[in-house]
Amino acid sequence: QFLPSAPLVKKWAVENTGTCNWGVDYRLAFIGGDALGAPGEIALYPARAGTAATLEIPMRAPANLGQYASQWQARAPAGNNFGERFWVRIEVTTSPAPTPVP
Repeated sequence: QFLPSAPLVKKWAVENTGTCNWGVDYRLAFIGGDALGAPGEIALYPARAGTAATLEIPMRAPANLGQYASQWQARAPAGNNFGERFWVRIEVTTSPAPTPVP
């Protein structure tokens, strides 16, 4: 849960299970839902084949209350999407989520 217009950073821990290294020409592309203020594409974290990476996108909660979802997918230099789709779902509310107790 987020307050209206609150900044947020979404992170996904992923593994490059393919045979190609992800260089600067590989992108993470917005493919559906609400972009949540993020750019349409960002560079994939450079990751060699068989290694782990953390994908990170700065976003902003919408100003209007409600539930929102954003969908993303890796994009190869040739423009074709590949791999699993990544999701983030948020709720914009006037009451932020309670702080978790350790």
